[in-house]
Amino acid sequence: MDYIKWLPERIYQLRMQKGVSARDMSLSLGQSESYINKIENRRTLPSMTGFLYICDFFDITPMEFFNIDSVSPYQKKELIDEIEKLTEKQTEYLLPLLRDLTKHQ
Repeated sequence: MDYIKWLPERIYQLRMQKGVSARDMSLSLGQSESYINKIENRRTLPSMTGFLYICDFFDITPMEFFNIDSVSPYQKKELIDEIEKLTEKQTEYLLPLLRDLTKHQ
């Protein structure tokens, strides 16, 4: 896999899922307004520290970032957070529904 090409695409994908502009994300990271835009347009790559801040911004680990099988780790994490709030009885109702959804992919 060409990670130099894939990394900007992954950042774009995660940013779209989070619903934030490149400018707002850049500023949230304490960078210039064009920081994320330059990464997504392959004009630069983030430093290791910058990459870790990007992962923090998405509330994911570097492992989750590079997990190519997980299309939406941000949403997966949100889903898990919500599931953890359920009672045992609510979980019993939800589990068959989830199994049915995944069966029809």
